[in-house]
Amino acid sequence: MTSRRFIFALITALLAGSTPALAVIGGIASQDVRGARASTLRIETSRGELCSGAAIAPELVLTAAHCLMGGGSVSVVSLDPNFRPRRHAVLAVMPHPSFVPGTTPRTQPGADLAMLRLSAPLPSDIQPVTLGGGLWQGEVVTMAGFGLSVETNKKTARRLRETRLVNAGNYTTQNTVKVAVDPEARGETPGAGACRGDSGGPVLRGEIRSRDLVGIVSWSSGPLNTRERRICGGFTAITPISEHRAWITESAARLLTLGTNQRLAEQPAPSGYSWWPMR
Repeated sequence: MTSRRFIFALITALLAGSTPALAVIGGIASQDVRGARASTLRIETSRGELCSGAAIAPELVLTAAHCLMGGGSVSVVSLDPNFRPRRHAVLAVMPHPSFVPGTTPRTQPGADLAMLRLSAPLPSDIQPVTLGGGLWQGEVVTMAGFGLSVETNKKTARRLRETRLVNAGNYTTQNTVKVAVDPEARGETPGAGACRGDSGGPVLRGEIRSRDLVGIVSWSSGPLNTRERRICGGFTAITPISEHRAWITESAARLLTLGTNQRLAEQPAPSGYSWWPMR
């Protein structure tokens, strides 16, 4: 697909419908204990929101900001080496200061990133990923997440899945994201990609064991050529890590200074930051 044709295809698909990426369409169930399981987490809110996240430190999780804008309490679920769920309490949430909640990529400007501080470190079998560098066009990446493996079946959510995608380049609406597609379908026909349940999930350079985090899943859109209206299996939008490394590093330092016994609700947010405590 040429660059001009790709942009046309993407715009057409967005006009047909896009959605926050909430599981992996066309992927495979994760079974490698040292693979996606070791760094990909499930994020749930008391109001029914389901997303994914990436462990970047024993007490810190990086995810998509839009996952947390519906309110309610937030909890994190990891999988043990036997793929059984374990729930972890969240101490505080810090969204990127530029993010503005919206309903579509056009009405949701700013960096779609947020960081969670857990009340206690994750178990030792969880291996945090490292912050990677830039992501180049044509590069192969692996994404992982929880949620729907069948777009029309809500019962297919909450199982960790993964798939390989190819970075097709930049796309700019209210912010700039990387857009990845199925290597075979190329965004023209239904293929692998993010769907409901994958927002906030990690995008790793190359194979899933690389531990090199290059992006966080933000939203998805259906393919160009399909008879049915789809919001998954076409284009996967990725918030690149390299462009927000300073905020990630600074936010991690801020959140790690918070003690579990502090009265968080009474503390003012640091200048230039906003956060709220979980009770």
